[in-house]
Amino acid sequence: MTLPSRPGGQGAPRLLLLLLLLVAWEAGSGQIHYSVPEEAKHGTFVGRIAQDLGLELAELVPRLFRVASKSRGDLLEVNLQNGVLFVNSRIDREELCGRNAECSIHLEVIVDRPLQVFHVEVEVKDVNDNPPVFPVTQKNLFISETRTLDSRFSLEGASDADVGDNARLTYRLSPNEYFSLEVPTDDEQVKPLGLVLKKPLDREVTSELLLLLKATDGGKPELTGTVELHIMVLDVNDNAPVFGKAVYHVKLLENTRNGTLVIRLNASDLDEGSNSHILYSFTTDISPNIEAAFCIDSASGEIKVNGKIDFEETKLWKMQIEAVDKGNPPMFGHCTILIEILDINDNAPELVVTSLSLPVRENAPLGTAIALISVTDPDSSANGEVTCSLAPDVPFKLVSTFKNYYSLVLDSALDRERVSAYDLVVTARDGGSPSLWATASVSVEVADVNDNAPAFAQPEYTVFVKENNPPGCHIFTVSARDADAQENALVSYSLVERRVGERALSSYVSVHAESGKVYALQPLDHEELELLQFQVSARDAGVPPLGSNVTLQVFVLDENDNVPALLASRAGGSGGAVSELVPRSVGAGHVVTKVRAVDADSGYNAWLSYELQPAAGGARSPFRVGLYTGEISTTRALDEADAPLQRLLVLVKDHGEPALTATATVLVSLVESGQAPKASLRESAGVAGPEVALVDVNVYLIVAICAVSSLLVLTLLLYTALRCSAPPTEVACGPGKATLVCSSAVGSWSYSQQRRQRVCSGEGPPKTDLMAFSPCVPPSSGSGDSGAQQEIFENASS
Repeated sequence: MTLPSRPGGQGAPRLLLLLLLLVAWEAGSGQIHYSVPEEAKHGTFVGRIAQDLGLELAELVPRLFRVASKSRGDLLEVNLQNGVLFVNSRIDREELCGRNAECSIHLEVIVDRPLQVFHVEVEVKDVNDNPPVFPVTQKNLFISETRTLDSRFSLEGASDADVGDNARLTYRLSPNEYFSLEVPTDDEQVKPLGLVLKKPLDREVTSELLLLLKATDGGKPELTGTVELHIMVLDVNDNAPVFGKAVYHVKLLENTRNGTLVIRLNASDLDEGSNSHILYSFTTDISPNIEAAFCIDSASGEIKVNGKIDFEETKLWKMQIEAVDKGNPPMFGHCTILIEILDINDNAPELVVTSLSLPVRENAPLGTAIALISVTDPDSSANGEVTCSLAPDVPFKLVSTFKNYYSLVLDSALDRERVSAYDLVVTARDGGSPSLWATASVSVEVADVNDNAPAFAQPEYTVFVKENNPPGCHIFTVSARDADAQENALVSYSLVERRVGERALSSYVSVHAESGKVYALQPLDHEELELLQFQVSARDAGVPPLGSNVTLQVFVLDENDNVPALLASRAGGSGGAVSELVPRSVGAGHVVTKVRAVDADSGYNAWLSYELQPAAGGARSPFRVGLYTGEISTTRALDEADAPLQRLLVLVKDHGEPALTATATVLVSLVESGQAPKASLRESAGVAGPEVALVDVNVYLIVAICAVSSLLVLTLLLYTALRCSAPPTEVACGPGKATLVCSSAVGSWSYSQQRRQRVCSGEGPPKTDLMAFSPCVPPSSGSGDSGAQQEIFENASS
């Protein structure tokens, strides 16, 4: 482009401004246009492509600057050091585009980070590198001497592979006195060249002529081609065959089957006999391609299809036909046949997919380009108009970028945990009838990001562990599942540290980081710690890591590891004794004293019973001991036959497995009625101190920690046990339910509770004899005990 400059030197700035505006406009439109002459040498400058695209030279390599061409990709190349597009190998316009008026090389320029796609069109300009070429170097013409003046003889013109002015031909005939050259005008391109007879021929004067026909193109410098015309003058047969038309136009569908009639020619000859018998044939200089595609019947003049007729290869066939009679010498007539090939939709679209960003992260922003898709269809008009679609319904869409180019982009959010990969099918369909289509598959893998925290199956677990466990024993295993993949799903476990009394939680338990196994680091003591509640944290290995916590309630189950302990100084341990004075006048059922004992264990292990050991020699003792009260009382009235000193050995036993025992020795002295001290009488009357209530609680109350977790229930159990004046009449235990029935006036009541979960660890199942006892209160009877019990209910509820 050349712009005029004004006087005074103002033209140069104005030219620079216009050039900058032109480059900016082309960059904004998404396409840059260059031009280069064909046959340019290697290294020929084409354009500063990096500068025109607005890219810095330093970022070409880091951003993976690359050029892709739909046609031959080795013709042009980019110097990444200076951003210049240059000719890399020989460009032959005729080889690249044939006779098409326009010839361009389409380039796709791709850079990453961020992804950008530019379209560059390089126009290949024609140079005059092809001379005119005649079909033959020598042509023989047989002309009768009787031909009239202005008779016309057809000639095959030359062809030039170039285009434009480089292919615009002019003809010149060598000087002679008999013939002139008739060249058709631009409007008569289908009309062949012709020799026009200007002077009558006389075979006796001149029997043959040798003329030179030269064709010159319009290039600079101009190129020429020649053909020798050898004219032989014939005698006698003075009427040549004549066709009805000089030019015949025929339309023929491509892919027409062999044997199909194209045209039937009919030439006439005014002569008679053999001079009017006509034979038809292609001219001697016919192209081999025409002879391969068509055949002619020499007698009938029928031209039929004899080979492949393809619109995409040849759109117009031009052939010269001659009719010769059998005269002597023979006479010739000529005509031209133009066969226009009509396109049918016989080519399906072709798809080329270039992947760009695979796999795709599941948090990729909308509009991210996944792949480039180019589509071509060699058919014409509607048969070559292609539309692309995407199926099935997926979170992607096709965006048209330039002509038959599309980008596959992300259209909605991805979730790898829901769909980890997509198999996309791109369909290209042309506008023919019937329509043809082609498909291409694109596999899109979704890459994981850490968007899911590890999750436990439930927020809380209850674990039961027997006390006195061995150090380091496995008590439970926590497990969290992470829906992510690879390191984002690699879960590790740790304790949420806290204080347990004066000690750190980590001194009691530990958790294996990989397996989630929880270990007790030391023996646990039910009497010291009944419930250990803590949290375990699960964290994945993602960046940043995500995590969640689960709560473990570890109940320490009691074992029978404490022997019964006797209370009060008056009750002796094993080997000790206490003395009591009992009048001989007392009757049956007289309470002599009460053995009191407690057990530091709980449940059955703390439920005590009392037995009176048989006297030595098998003598029957007049005393008995209450099985659960420990009260020693007379079984009958005392008489003079009873020994004055009775030695009673009371065995105190818990209900553990195995049971643990303690013994108390009571010495009972039988005295006359006036000798019994008041203190003894007071005790014999059943009056007890404050410690009696505590002993009663330990005798009648059996509580299993694993079932009684409510303060209200525990309070009611204590109250019921305190009100009992006799051993319980019913003790029952079932899944999630425990019952204690008291024999006192208070009545009985029960409590049941559904357990949310029961998890026990160890060699075998948990103890089945652990019970939870809850009072069951009958309707109010109006007694004072019931009122007191109702007060306990109200206070506990509040």
